[in-house]
Amino acid sequence: PELSRRFAERKRCADPECSMLMCRGKAMRDFKGPDCRFVNFKKGEAVYVYYKLIGKSTELWAGSVGSDFGYFPKDLLEINHNYSNEELELPTDETDFVCF
Repeated sequence: PELSRRFAERKRCADPECSMLMCRGKAMRDFKGPDCRFVNFKKGEAVYVYYKLIGKSTELWAGSVGSDFGYFPKDLLEINHNYSNEELELPTDETDFVCF
């Protein structure tokens, strides 16, 4: 099935620009995304979370591994550090779902 351009209508962030880290975790297994909007990682790598999609695609979070940024299934991450307990709910933007 074709992935829609926009995975969700809303997201949770630590700040209005979604530029602050929310949390960090360790990848529990390898992940290779279906297209360039996803970030790939290997088991054991550190993954930094910038925002969490809410609504129809609550299983996807956005974050970085090294210099790569993209989406990944939240279930593959074992959280080991929270940077912020603040969670602002904001609308997603079309630019949230383009390839970097």
